[in-house]
Amino acid sequence: MIHLGSFKDFLPRHKTDDERVEMIKKMDRAQVLPLLPSLLEWIQDMNWPVARGVLELLLTFPEEIVPHVQNVLTLSDDDSWKYFILNHLVNYLPLESRMQFKEYLTRVAEAPTESELYEELNEIAKEILDTI
Repeated sequence: MIHLGSFKDFLPRHKTDDERVEMIKKMDRAQVLPLLPSLLEWIQDMNWPVARGVLELLLTFPEEIVPHVQNVLTLSDDDSWKYFILNHLVNYLPLESRMQFKEYLTRVAEAPTESELYEELNEIAKEILDTI
């Protein structure tokens, strides 16, 4: 068991830090849980090399990731990040997890802000709503 003295020591340090992502994938699930909110930050831009590996890891926590994703969707003003989260993460979560975003998705699909329209969040929201 890896000791979590400072769990931040396990997070990627740069956009190409695939070694750390692979290390996290080998950790016990309970040890990864505190890392989930910080790992979400690594999919702020899916063009970053480390983003794909982090996304694969996040998808292995379909229930645990929901509250952290909800925090980003409701508290962040980074609509580009929200697009990546919806399109690459929420879209691939199991039905039970996707359903927990229904209220947010409905609001964005029906009454998007100007910024959400610009990032096409309303379109991806509609696509996900069609699956739940």
